[in-house]
Amino acid sequence: MSNNNNYCVIMAGGIGSRFWPFSKSSLPKQFLDFFGTGQSLLQLTFERYKNIIPAENIIVTTNIKYKEIVQEQLKDIKESQIITETARRDTAPAIAQASYHIQKINPDANVIVAPIDHLIMNENEFFKCIKDGIDFVSDKDVILTLGIKPTRPETGYGYIQINDITDDKFIKVKTFVEKPQIEFAKVFVESQEFYWNSGIFIWNNKTIIKSFEELMPEICMKLKDKNEDFASCPNISIDYGIMEKANNVYVELCKFGWADLGSWNSLYEISPKDKEKNVCVNGNSLLYNCKDNLIAVSDNKLTIVQDLEGYLVASSDDVILVCKKDDEQSIRRFVNDVKIKLGDKYI
Repeated sequence: MSNNNNYCVIMAGGIGSRFWPFSKSSLPKQFLDFFGTGQSLLQLTFERYKNIIPAENIIVTTNIKYKEIVQEQLKDIKESQIITETARRDTAPAIAQASYHIQKINPDANVIVAPIDHLIMNENEFFKCIKDGIDFVSDKDVILTLGIKPTRPETGYGYIQINDITDDKFIKVKTFVEKPQIEFAKVFVESQEFYWNSGIFIWNNKTIIKSFEELMPEICMKLKDKNEDFASCPNISIDYGIMEKANNVYVELCKFGWADLGSWNSLYEISPKDKEKNVCVNGNSLLYNCKDNLIAVSDNKLTIVQDLEGYLVASSDDVILVCKKDDEQSIRRFVNDVKIKLGDKYI
């Protein structure tokens, strides 16, 4: 499917705070090897899209402080393929900046926007969905998101409601719902009208720039000319800024086996488990009378754990975290408390 009009934007600018302390602001999750493959999430994502997009058409957008890490991990790309963000902002400004960058290179470009934290089980089916999606958007004024049929009532994902239950592969989106409570998630799954929002978007570059100019002109004013001012852009996601407002959004219904690696709990869900449902990531671990735990350590440390059930034990070079595995809100509070009481040293 390699085509010089097809581009991919890999989003690699976050700090992965929900994976603290394994992921830190100095080396966030996109640059870490979570699966013991010898490749970081960024490298795995780049290699995946390199199968269907020319390597020279793959753009990485990241915070300016991570530029050297990207260059070190991706030897196949030129410096001109790295777009740096001068401040921490959500996805809308990053995508707008990348869109204007691509416009200067190829006004007719079709673009895939790809997060780095996805697990794809069936890559051949995934590649087919991407190809079909590009064919769909290339000559239409539409915005496309890839939707995944839910297998369980998941509260950590966003949902897409479709207009009609049909056999069509491309269906107009009715509404987006962000991370619902469990009661609503159960209703969504049972209704068969809702799909998980994968966060993978496909569009013609002209279409998304037109959408930004109509729906978020304040971002365009900051990014479209040579006096670019990324830091003064609003901190807003593409979902809230464009997808929920536009009337030309479609979803492609896909079945390629997908999981979003967004939190410790999501890593636990997708990882192989021992007979007591424990997951061990990196390092060496010996567990005694333990059940339903996630042990994640760095630098091949030996970890010995006894009599724990439902816990997360995570460590980096200078932080050890032991807490309830399913209590993700507490991890956010821990990070905030550490920053307030001890500064940025451990963050």
